[in-house]
Order: sequence, then structure tokens, then C-alpha cells
Amino acid sequence: MTREDWHNRAASLQIDGRGLIDGKRVASLSEETFASISPIDGRLLTDVALMGAQDVDLAVASARRTFEAGVWSGRAPAERKAVLRRLADLIRAHRDELALLETLDMGKPISDSTSIDVRATSNCFDWYGEAIDKIYDEVAPTAANTLALVTKEPLGVVAAVVPWNFPMLMAAWKVAPALAMGNSVVLKPAEQSSLTALRLGELALEAGVPPGVFNVVTGLGPEVGRALGLHMDVDGLFFTGSTQVGKYFMEYAAQSNLKKIGLELGGKSPNIILKSYRDTAHAAQTSARSAFFNQGEMCTCPSRLIVERAVHDEVVEVLTKTAAEFVPGDPLDPATTMGALVDHRHTERVLGFVDTAREDGADLRLGGTRERAETGGCYVAPTIFDNVRNEMRVAQQEIFGPMLSVIPVDSVDEAIKVANDSCYGLASAVWTDDLSTAHHVSRGIRAGLVYVNCYDCDDMTVPFGGFKQSGIGRDKSLHALDKYAELKTTWIALGR
Repeated sequence: MTREDWHNRAASLQIDGRGLIDGKRVASLSEETFASISPIDGRLLTDVALMGAQDVDLAVASARRTFEAGVWSGRAPAERKAVLRRLADLIRAHRDELALLETLDMGKPISDSTSIDVRATSNCFDWYGEAIDKIYDEVAPTAANTLALVTKEPLGVVAAVVPWNFPMLMAAWKVAPALAMGNSVVLKPAEQSSLTALRLGELALEAGVPPGVFNVVTGLGPEVGRALGLHMDVDGLFFTGSTQVGKYFMEYAAQSNLKKIGLELGGKSPNIILKSYRDTAHAAQTSARSAFFNQGEMCTCPSRLIVERAVHDEVVEVLTKTAAEFVPGDPLDPATTMGALVDHRHTERVLGFVDTAREDGADLRLGGTRERAETGGCYVAPTIFDNVRNEMRVAQQEIFGPMLSVIPVDSVDEAIKVANDSCYGLASAVWTDDLSTAHHVSRGIRAGLVYVNCYDCDDMTVPFGGFKQSGIGRDKSLHALDKYAELKTTWIALGR
């Protein structure tokens, strides 16, 4: 579709901002709402239900009731598979609608929403649906007169609290494996991006997920998120977002029922370009494109570019040229490569790092400006800081915007030391043609993901998560299913 087509479709879109509890679209008990404002141009998209602790109680009670009744948890894995795969098909069938909601709500380019977000979301439900009837339990190697069964059982009532940078996909990474294991789910989307979560809930009902098995509660984190974290009848809470909020959820678990916690948190990913990599231009181009993709609003954003001095000047030159590909534009134009940041508050925070970097002594090579202010939207130019020292705030704090810091180093070992000098440990990369160096650096970096001569490669078959304050547990792959299950040992005496 053309830019005009997308704008026409957006103008005629009817959006329901009510929550989803027990299979019904419902207003909050208080009947209060909050405005969903598009970062594209400040337009009001809809009023979203401002739910609170009492609404959470209803959603959790519905989830518990359906779990105990066995209407989903008791179904054969092959039956759950069929429903999840139907949901994947429905997501694909509603691609344009879901992509439009995603772009209007959080500002990313419509071309990314259609080709990446919707595709990856449907693939996630497909993958876990296809996998679940191929997971076997165990028989322990006990003595001949005993039989010990080790079985995986669903956790129970699962709360999922997800962020605004990839609203659909982050929801899918948690909801799909949780449902596949037979759990009942209460999903809390970020208040900045509630719309696709609500639509996913409706599509799940259409696919055959029983009412009450998948609920969506909308509202603010300090109210709804806290209520879920402290709820005595939530068996597990799984969160993607900031490290500080992740710490809150650990506190809530300790203050309540010691519910199982899974956290995918922040990052300040080191990306190392060494002189031993011959195609310096390719490394620099990929680094820039990865840093500015999704407006830099990614926990894996390679925002610390650690470069050996021998190739520093060439890298910076290519970075600045490649950044020209990312011109903030109308997110509803299929030709746009960089959209809007999620809201004005976040935009001001990101721009504040320009002054911070200058105060700390970094050189501003490119950008650092607000763009398209006349639209009423939230746009920031691609920004490159050079001659950054790793102790500077722009190298230590997660910015979550289109800002890249270049950190020169003199050796491979110094690069590893700088890479690990962070409270985070989510993603990382090294560019080298030397196999021994690739292994040395990969083993030396304390991070959950290490890319070698590439960045941000992705597949559902591999786990995603980090070390240190980047979180606890893993999303994606078969490993994610373990989060949403309990292990049970059944010991049977067979006789003398």
C-alpha cells in the first residue's frame, strides 16, 4: 500500500480501548480511561481502560478458574497446538490491521511493522504450537523395583508484563510458550502501546482459546503491574523492560507468595570492531544500521561501538555516511526508514543525553537534534558521539534511542575489558577474521548473546536473555518453556 492508503486506513480505523477479561471486552471498574496518543503527530487514537488492582483481581480470578477447570490446561498438547497455529494464521490474515495499530501506537515505520513485527509474532505462535506436542517427559534411571517419572506441568496463572518497543512480539515471546504449556495468562501491555495486545486477545478467542485463559489488563505500571507482582494467586510473573522495574518485581515476589520471576531487562551492548577484520566498511555499515534500527529503541542496541584505533577513522567515516540512510520521516510512508520515538517524555530524556555527553567530554559527530517538530510528533536524528570514554554516562546508561558512542581502544584485551565494564550483559559482537580471536573474545565477554561478524541475527530456535543486570531466564527456543512449567517427580514402588 502507498502512504496515502495507510493514512486513509488510519483515518477510518475503529479502535476499542477496553480491556479483555474472561472473554469479554470490559471497561475498568472505575470507568476511568487514559488517552492513547500517537507519537507520529500527537493525534488521539482512543481512550484506553485505566484498570487497577480490582480489575487485576477479576482477571486473575478468571485465569485461575479456567486453569483449575482444565478447559485449556487439561487439553492434549496436540489440541493446544491446533489452536495456537490457528492464532498464527489469524495474525497473518490481519497483518495490515495489526501493523497499522503498532505503527500508530509506538511510531515505528509501517514497513517494519508489516515485514518484521507481524511476521515474527505469527511465527512465534506457530513455532510454540508446533513444538508443544513434541516435548517428552522423563523416566529416571532408578532401581528395577521402582518407577520414577519426571514430568513437566503448567505453572498455573502466569502474568506477563511487556514493553512498548516491540509490543506484539514481546507479548508473543511470553504468551505463546505460556499458553503452549497449558497455563492461563494475564497480559499487561505497556501503557504507551496497549492496542495490539488487546487485538491479540480477541484473535486468540477467535482461534479457540477458551474465555478466561488469555486476559489483557490495561493501565499504568505502578498500579496494574504492581498489583500483578504482589498478587497472591499469580504463580509466575515474566517481565521485559527496565532493570529498575525488574528489581521492583523481585521485591513484589518476596513480599507476596515467592512467585516465579523471569526478567528480560536492559542492555548497553558492546560491539567490537578489530583491525583483524578486513571489511571494515561492512562492519561499520552493519553497526550503524543495527544501532539506528527501530529508532534505537532496543535492549540489544549496539550502542557502545568499541573500535581499535588502527581502523577508528575509517569506521567513523562510514558510520556517518550510513547514518544518512536513517532520516526521520512519516512512519505511515513505506519508504520511511526511521520513525518516531514512543512519546514526548521519552524524546526529552533521549535528547538530554546530548548535553550529558558534551559535559563529559565526548565529541558530537552527527545529529543530536529534534526533527519534524512541526508535525507534533517525537522525532530525533541519528546521533553519533566519538572519543567516548567508557566511564561516561552515555556509555554506561541505557539511552534507548538513536545514539551511538564510539570508544577507541588499543588492543583486543582492552576491548574485552571495556565490553565487560557495564552492569549489563545482554548482547555483544566482535568483528574479526581470526578464528582464535573470535573464540577468545566470545568467551571473554559476559553476555547472553555474542554475534561474530554479524549483528542482531535472530531465530526462534535460540534462547534470548542476558547476564548480570540484564535479567534472569531466557525467552525463545525450547528453553523458554521451562519458565512456564513446574517439574514433578512421581515415585512408584513396583513391588519387592
